[in-house]
Amino acid sequence: MSYSKLKHGDSVPFNETLSIQLIRQQDLIDIFKMFDDEEVNQYLFFAPADETLYQGFFGPIVEDTENALQEKRWPDNPTFVIRDSQGRYMGMTAITQVMFLEGNREVGYQLPKHAWGQGVATRACQLMTELAFNELGSHKVCADCYGQNVGSYKTLEKCGYVREGEHADYYKTAKGTDSKLFYGITKQQYRDNV
Repeated sequence: MSYSKLKHGDSVPFNETLSIQLIRQQDLIDIFKMFDDEEVNQYLFFAPADETLYQGFFGPIVEDTENALQEKRWPDNPTFVIRDSQGRYMGMTAITQVMFLEGNREVGYQLPKHAWGQGVATRACQLMTELAFNELGSHKVCADCYGQNVGSYKTLEKCGYVREGEHADYYKTAKGTDSKLFYGITKQQYRDNV
């Protein structure tokens, strides 16, 4: 994968059939639509919500990305959109900073239902982990997910992340409560797995 092209905002191959590119303003329509899907948002504590909430969160990310492209640097919180060869939205992924902890990042990925079960999340997690350690100077990458979100934590485990803890009954859900699982990988663990 060409980190240089990715950093400069180009669309680059993600796998045999998909491409990935830094987030753009026009991507928000697809992202917000995904958050309205009940099957997707059952594992998102912030969705469903009013679009102004999403705009308030993603607006600064898009703005920083646009500034980063002009300044030829990585955005503070690199966020990417994945599409198929026809331009169909297949998901998003990010490797975000942890406030006040330089070198610590969090990986995230959200996919629309039509992209589930195709290895997209695993590839996204792999790429964000590579980016964190090989390009962004990270020493630790973490993630968390709902305990019932088997797809998410299995993705993390496939990518070498280790379960580091749990908050039992953390989330209120339509079916009661669910736990919050914590995963992480250090730079050394990543190097040992490569």
